[in-house]
Amino acid sequence: MKAVLFDLDGTLFDTAPDFVVVLNQLRQQEQLPPLADATIREVVSNGARAMVRLGFGVDEGETGFSDLRQRLLDLYLMHLAKYTVPFPGIEKLLNELAENGIAWGVVTNKPSAYTIPLLQAFSHLPTPGAIICPDDVTNRKPDPEPILLACSRIGCNPTDAIYVGDHERDIMAGRAAGMPTIACSYGYIDSDDDPENWKADHLIHNASEIWPLIQQHYLKNA
Repeated sequence: MKAVLFDLDGTLFDTAPDFVVVLNQLRQQEQLPPLADATIREVVSNGARAMVRLGFGVDEGETGFSDLRQRLLDLYLMHLAKYTVPFPGIEKLLNELAENGIAWGVVTNKPSAYTIPLLQAFSHLPTPGAIICPDDVTNRKPDPEPILLACSRIGCNPTDAIYVGDHERDIMAGRAAGMPTIACSYGYIDSDDDPENWKADHLIHNASEIWPLIQQHYLKNA
């Protein structure tokens, strides 16, 4: 095992609290009542477009959609990392990986304009070996291209890495890249979705389970 790669929102960091604030700020500007935190959390992994659909009932291409999306992103950039925290167990996990000479990286569909400042806000964490955003590739997840690029930058074969994510597209991308996958049920799961159906190699309910799982299945011959 040479590397562990993570999705960002809903896997590595709990970014939903900041999205709850900014989406409800935008709804307030539009004279709409706030949405419940849990309702917004479900769609965070699907990005700004999904949040605009949720918050205002308009789809991409419809009148007002682009303006609402840009206003949401502008608000988010101003509110970046105010309430975001690593999920329980993540900080310890990253330190354990570093102590054992295992690289870690981020492979996300979140644009670099938001990903890089967010990670910089947590500069006390071990330095990632790769940060891959949609800006870096032609095809985003579920295509394996960003995961393969992360492995290339870290300098490992895909078979010597694991991908961890909280969405089916994460597992699809990891499997297509030829690496073991870990599905996180603690992330931002749609109410009608079930991680059991994603065909991941492992399913966890807390990030604290990841290091023991790696030790048991991937380091036993080290």
